Amino acid sequence: MDSGTINIKKWVVIYPVYINSKKTVAEGRRISVSKSCENPNCIEISDCCKHLKLPSAVEIDKAYPRDFMQVGRVRVQLKREDGTLLNPAITSRKHLMQKIAELVPRHPERVKKQEAQKAKKQEPQATTSTSGTSSKSGKGGKKKR
Repeated sequence: MDSGTINIKKWVVIYPVYINSKKTVAEGRRISVSKSCENPNCIEISDCCKHLKLPSAVEIDKAYPRDFMQVGRVRVQLKREDGTLLNPAITSRKHLMQKIAELVPRHPERVKKQEAQKAKKQEPQATTSTSGTSSKSGKGGKKKR
């Protein structure tokens, strides 16, 4: 390979399933439920790696071997060519997964999505409470003959 080309094949692979709290260990989760996050995606994982100042590459076309419907994975460089750590705070794959799972719930897109869902839930409640009561007795159904 050229000296200018980066060889990502030696980088650590992180599938979103590894840190998904909705999955079991048999389904592929690698960290405890208490430390994992709910339904992460590759973009969020990649952004968390950038936040941790670790080079990463998203591979959208790759699928998780145990469940081929889970598409996408992220490759992360933990160590330099000489073996020294890029981020001394992260020493292993497992520690990386725990840090990512800690950061994903605070991801800006996820926060926006959660706020939008909260607003959407509150909107129908406001319309039903302002509609008032009707003049009917409240019993529904057919009359007996």
